[in-house]
Amino acid sequence: MPANRKSSTEVPPKGYAVDPAAGPMLRYQASLPRLPVPTISSTAHKYLESTRPHLTPAEYAQTEASVHAFLGSPQSAELQKRLEARAAEPGMLNWLSDWWNEAAYMGYRDPVVVFVSYFYVHLDDRLRTKPAQRAASLIKAMLPFRRLTESRELEPEKVRGAPLCMDSYKWLFHSSRYPTKPSDTAHKFDPATHNHVVFVRKNKFYSVSLVHSSGQELSAAELEIQIERIIAQAGDTPATPVGVLTSDNRDNWTDNRAALLASSPANAASLEAIESAMIVVCLDDTKPITREEISNACWVGDGRNRFYDKHQLIVFDNGRSGFLGEHSCMDGTPTLRMNEFMLATLALGKADLGTSTGEELPSPTELPFALNATTRDLITGAAARFDALVAAHELHVLHYEGYGKDAVKRFGASPDAWAQLVKQLAFHKMFGRPGVTYESAQTRKYQLGRTEVIRSASSETKAWAEAMLDPKATDTRRAALFRAAVTRHLQYAAWAADGQGVDRHLFGLKKMIRADEPVPAIYLDRAFARTSHWELSTSQLSSPYLDGWGYGEVVPDGYGLAYAIGERYIRWTITSTRGDAGALRHYLAEAATEVREMMERAAKEAEGEKKAKL
Repeated sequence: MPANRKSSTEVPPKGYAVDPAAGPMLRYQASLPRLPVPTISSTAHKYLESTRPHLTPAEYAQTEASVHAFLGSPQSAELQKRLEARAAEPGMLNWLSDWWNEAAYMGYRDPVVVFVSYFYVHLDDRLRTKPAQRAASLIKAMLPFRRLTESRELEPEKVRGAPLCMDSYKWLFHSSRYPTKPSDTAHKFDPATHNHVVFVRKNKFYSVSLVHSSGQELSAAELEIQIERIIAQAGDTPATPVGVLTSDNRDNWTDNRAALLASSPANAASLEAIESAMIVVCLDDTKPITREEISNACWVGDGRNRFYDKHQLIVFDNGRSGFLGEHSCMDGTPTLRMNEFMLATLALGKADLGTSTGEELPSPTELPFALNATTRDLITGAAARFDALVAAHELHVLHYEGYGKDAVKRFGASPDAWAQLVKQLAFHKMFGRPGVTYESAQTRKYQLGRTEVIRSASSETKAWAEAMLDPKATDTRRAALFRAAVTRHLQYAAWAADGQGVDRHLFGLKKMIRADEPVPAIYLDRAFARTSHWELSTSQLSSPYLDGWGYGEVVPDGYGLAYAIGERYIRWTITSTRGDAGALRHYLAEAATEVREMMERAAKEAEGEKKAKL
């Protein structure tokens, strides 16, 4: 029996049934609960509570009136009734998923690179510092995870014993996003008939089969030979960068892809070979050193040596590596699991690197593109827009080594809530007010679940940050306010994970408004737009095998703020077009130190008071 296969005598978690026909990975899938529709009263209460720190008393009174008017209207009851009816439809696994995938991903027309994609920086592999060697080992270590995923043998993820939705795992390998109007699509290819990897070097694409003619997988040493051949074959002269077309506005890319296909039948074959590959591996000719350099290189690169419609491994000429995630069909937790599997098996010496067969290896197949004057002009235009977009951005990394989760836990606090409060204090230092903050919470405990918003800024975080900046406040009071803010954050995070947040429900109710019906005042009130204008777009993914990760801002005047919490560090990656991301980096470091020092002083004060009473 394979290591990941569960026995038919398995006792499932309470409330779940095992479907043996679905395979181990999806055995709980059919019994996962459906995403609930919260009550309007609970959403209204949470919404009002979350707007208060961002509004003046007069503004809050107006918002409160609009919310109460909505609650008391026949229209709110009707919208809720429609939404509940949608959720109860036969075959409706998730009332939100189709709408959200369309609004946030497939129907979103801005370039995926910067605005949608996310990246990981791999921890260095000191045993494999040559690019061909590093790329070959990563691919070889990835193949067992592909086998487990495609055969549905992979163990489902669980949180506190509850299984999570594994449906999105089918998009990990051999899949691609496609530009179409008015909304993109995605396609999954059969891995048995498309068992190859595509490499990009000097903007040139090459296909390499993952198996010999006998059907045996190539070893890492054989893959390394093929990659060295590609590097040599690509030479020193870059090709016209067809891949940069994927960096463009999705409507532009839709039109440009059609022009590319029309210019030559060979282009269709090359595109399909790229899109059907297990994964694209970008062999960059740069040697990034600093965290900022490699983060930028993984996030955007030069825009040319890429194909942004697919997941991509990125390997640099100094042997460093990373991953760029195509976000439309899955969120970060499945790709993190895949990357951790790959990196951990290599780091622990458990990867099966295979044995060379001695069979002659066919030369890597270059995937040609026939370009005419029109397509060359389109490529030039896309490259210019990419360069302008990237030039407007800055990226800073704060790898804060003052402490990590070990120290935070000694104070009896949640590391995630602690990091969120550090962000709020930093924003207060910089702007003198709370930052409107989005923290991602996964809702994969439900069928086809993706994410909900944790509204991290609260009246409690505001009161605490103001006390931190008040020289007359005592540390005892600051610590009490801090713990109140942590408690509030954990409560809202739990609501979000349970599908009881504010934002997805309000989104669903708004989708229920018919074209001939008025828009309720709650959506027209200025507070609605202000408190969902995510100045701080935050998300945590932590792994001992990553040395960084990040993504772009979600509003033009905001910041992308990815973070990871290690045992002895907290790391933030800050992206923005504002021009002041370096200042936020400074305030984050300052705030992180001040929070710990405040908690230490408060603990000493409490200990002193305790001794005085004895």
